[in-house]
Amino acid sequence: MKSLGGKTLFITGASRGIGLAVALKAASQGANIVVAAKTSTPHPKLPGTIFTAAEEIEKAGGKALPLVVDIREESQLTAAAARAADTFGGIDILINNASAIFLSGTLQTPMKRFDLMNQVNVRGTFLASQVCLPYLLQAENPHILTFSPPLNLQPHWFKNHTAYTMAKYGMSMVVLGLAAEFSVQGVAVNALWPKTVIHTAALAMLGGLVNPQKCRTPEIMADAACAILGRDSCSCSGHFYTDEEVLREEGISDFSSYAVSPGEQLYPDLFLD
Repeated sequence: MKSLGGKTLFITGASRGIGLAVALKAASQGANIVVAAKTSTPHPKLPGTIFTAAEEIEKAGGKALPLVVDIREESQLTAAAARAADTFGGIDILINNASAIFLSGTLQTPMKRFDLMNQVNVRGTFLASQVCLPYLLQAENPHILTFSPPLNLQPHWFKNHTAYTMAKYGMSMVVLGLAAEFSVQGVAVNALWPKTVIHTAALAMLGGLVNPQKCRTPEIMADAACAILGRDSCSCSGHFYTDEEVLREEGISDFSSYAVSPGEQLYPDLFLD
């Protein structure tokens, strides 16, 4: 596995959660991190801003560029990608991490929530990829990694939250399409999804639906992501990985250190049979 030292990672939604965990892991290897997220001032319910994330990244050993970016806005993403390339000499890796969630039935889903999930998850993933690709095509070993699930069309994954499933699968369809389109040009396009539920501050927004003690920490996704990003982009594309699968390929079979509460029965994540 190659080190990410000197590589520039453009990470959407990197001010907290899994995005920040990936940023810190890559920073520990000497990477440059573009923190592309909306939170420039403290959120009333969620920890972290792009500036506190940048401080952590630099303490971890990387270089940080915090940029206020709403990934629904084309002009903001385009300007951020250009700023990243100007600052660090290019973009090597795009992490499509930003995502919106609303787990509810059809009659309980306001259209503003439906629109938000599709604007952030599907449009944001497509747009971030579109604006970063001109830089990625000039990079050595370029990767796009999107945090979305394998496409599983079993009806029970739609039954209780059709709108959310559609939005997450939309991200996965972007992965499928871009891998087919750009792999021949040497850009690896892959998806990564957790085998079990990951405990992040965003889970608190679900109103106690998930018990944190039955989850893993974001570090398992960070370790798996960085393992993928160190692989040869010319021979590693079009895959829908799970975190456990990647780490097993790296020779890791004991995942107990990633548990919030070791010994607890873990929640399996959505979309995995």
